[in-house]
Amino acid sequence: MKRRNCPIGYAGLAILFFLSAPIKAQIPPHSPDRSHALLNEPVDISGDFRDFANTYYLADSLAGFDPSSGTGKIIYRRYECSTRQAFNNMLAALRPVQPNEFPTVEYAASPALSFSVEFVSQKTIRIRAATGFQVKPDPESIMLIGGRPKKDDSWKYSRIGEGHQYTGPHGSVMIRTKPWHVEIRDAAGRLLTRTVHLSDVDQSTYTPVLPFSFVRRASDYSRSVSAVFTLSPDERLFGCGESFTRLDKRGQKVVLWADDANGVQNETLYKPVPFFFSSRGYGMFMHTSSPVTCDFGKYFNGVNSLMIGDDELDLFIFLGKPKEILDEYTDLTGKAAMPPLWSFGLWMSRITYFSEQQVRDVAGRLRKNKIPSDVIHLDTGWFETDWRCDYEFSTTRFRDPAKMISNLRTDGFNICLWQLPYFVPKNRLFQEIVDKGLYVRDAKGGIPCEDATLDFSNPQAVAWYQERIAGLLKMGVAAIKVDFGEAAPHTGIYASGRTGFYEHNLYPLRYNQAVADVTRRITGENIIWARSTWAGSQRYPVHWGGDAENTDTGMQAQLRGGLSLGLSGFSFWSHDIGGFVLNTPEELYRRWLPFGMLSSHSRCHGAPPKEPWEYGESFMDAFREAAELKYRLMPYIYAQAKDCTERGLPMLRALFVEYPDDPGSWLVEDEYLFGSDILVAPMLENTAERDVYLPPGKWIDYQIGGIYSGGWNRIQHGKIPAVILVREGAALPHADLAQSTMLIDWSKIDLVVFASESDKADGLICLPSDKELVPVHLEKRGGAFSVTGSPLKDGVRINPVLYSEFK
Repeated sequence: MKRRNCPIGYAGLAILFFLSAPIKAQIPPHSPDRSHALLNEPVDISGDFRDFANTYYLADSLAGFDPSSGTGKIIYRRYECSTRQAFNNMLAALRPVQPNEFPTVEYAASPALSFSVEFVSQKTIRIRAATGFQVKPDPESIMLIGGRPKKDDSWKYSRIGEGHQYTGPHGSVMIRTKPWHVEIRDAAGRLLTRTVHLSDVDQSTYTPVLPFSFVRRASDYSRSVSAVFTLSPDERLFGCGESFTRLDKRGQKVVLWADDANGVQNETLYKPVPFFFSSRGYGMFMHTSSPVTCDFGKYFNGVNSLMIGDDELDLFIFLGKPKEILDEYTDLTGKAAMPPLWSFGLWMSRITYFSEQQVRDVAGRLRKNKIPSDVIHLDTGWFETDWRCDYEFSTTRFRDPAKMISNLRTDGFNICLWQLPYFVPKNRLFQEIVDKGLYVRDAKGGIPCEDATLDFSNPQAVAWYQERIAGLLKMGVAAIKVDFGEAAPHTGIYASGRTGFYEHNLYPLRYNQAVADVTRRITGENIIWARSTWAGSQRYPVHWGGDAENTDTGMQAQLRGGLSLGLSGFSFWSHDIGGFVLNTPEELYRRWLPFGMLSSHSRCHGAPPKEPWEYGESFMDAFREAAELKYRLMPYIYAQAKDCTERGLPMLRALFVEYPDDPGSWLVEDEYLFGSDILVAPMLENTAERDVYLPPGKWIDYQIGGIYSGGWNRIQHGKIPAVILVREGAALPHADLAQSTMLIDWSKIDLVVFASESDKADGLICLPSDKELVPVHLEKRGGAFSVTGSPLKDGVRINPVLYSEFK
């Protein structure tokens, strides 16, 4: 049946809202026109808030509020969509409407529904609002640490003339009675944002704007919330997961639905996360697994419309600067576990190695050519039939996989294996999965798609799956590639009792957790290699950036995606160096290498060839130099990684995370901080120099030694084709070069001091033996820097050296 869209324009009635007319001439891959919907197409629920058939309930006033518990009720007024013709335009508006239920005495025209405000910490507020009766009003959530949030009783209540106020050391929450508003302010009393009421928009603009409300669908009586908040001039918004569009989401519409994006230059997301934060000093986490559509001022510049598929609002609001918000959000949903040291080394791969001989040859040539590396990844070709995942090595092409893995481990190589949770009918495991009922069902009890999809909401399916993964890990495999996971059937019925409307987005989190848990149980290490996510997936590192195009714009979009994911609570991230889709052009590969090596995790993967010797001696020399840079910096990388796990920070870091008071840093999306002290500006085009924005202070060129001041600078890259700068006053720990992380000598650390004017410097060191993060301070005495105190245990020698003297 065709949808009955409500093309509302200004008509002088109660309230108006928008319609985007469907384009019939050309349907994009992910079309808003549902008559052309494709399998697993992202679910954009915004159309339900502009449908003539639906009923709309607008938040109006507060009733019966109990300050001691923070609970009360919101009275909602009922509206419907109608039309009016004016000056050759058919306009539409919402107008008040009487109940359409029978018996009329049984149903409220203006229902009073539960609302609450709670406090999780001194910087975290929780707002909840129901749209009807809830069978399970407070279920445990796998998105949250411990299933439920903590409670904080430090906020102080006061009665104000027009409502209620709670005040904490970092801000306040004001609840106004009529018209109903929730206002969020900082500690100085500055308004950060507030809910939008009908009275805020019905007279102040000719543009139709839908206020805070919920919709009841005529098609099935389901309900969804539109939590609508104000936006301020020059306010910027960041997050939503690994989004490849512009880093600042202000003015964009983002659909949060896990999707095989098939590239990195479109608006869909492998890794949606229902969290964002504002340059104004607050963040929001929409605690739901339903589809979410965020209109961040795209339709109306001053309004942030969070259209949430769920039939209740559960919204966490965080106060503070970016670091504080990320810390609070990851306190709630979990911080990244610390990955093993070897995972920070180079991963060599292609799609795909097919035999034991190929794997041994690649390992041998890496060592022969002195290219430091720690991991060889086998993609889809290690089974008897390419892509047909049955968790067993091919017997015709792998003579003795256990011995191969053991031999390579002795030489400093770890093995990673590809797999996926979808089983084609020809897979020998297909019938077993069906017979044991381990699959996602359709409405008839059958299989919704061609493949059997494992149901990770079913504990029996998880146990069956983990048994097969455990067999590989016990053989000596170090890591499992957790590929796909974005195509859990939307209409499927899951063992949890819910449909894909609520389980689809949770699927990546359940999938990530299943592999991470069994890996930790067997190997004791925190490592997976995953593509899809939801809120909470950051607990299970590492995630990589999907199938990037082998182009300059693909490289740039991949960087935006990594920065965006880091601004969504993920500490660790990687990408396919050089791009995935085609044979990487040598010139692009050279420029992409330093970006890849100066990411937390570094993998060369994609269409062959990827091995450096396939490009000739000159390229192999350049490749080696980029890899050696990472291995010499391994003590810095490991310490920064540990710091990230403790504070919820990303290794690949937008400039404003460290410099929130610098307006220019909020504008930059083509540079990044690698940890706290190194600034990297990749060469996104084949040029010798580029414009680089530097935050306040002095910055020293890591390769050349030039000194630059904050602001815009035109800078040439060094021998390694990237601009790499270090913060004045930073001390970067280095190690002697080793061909594998297992060969690094941690008893001797060169602490390279980047100081042109400073008499003091600081850095971080973390030894893999004890995994304890230690701050190190240095002072200049007699023309040389020395470490103050004895920060490290006996047997570890720290050698301070000035950057100009370091080789």
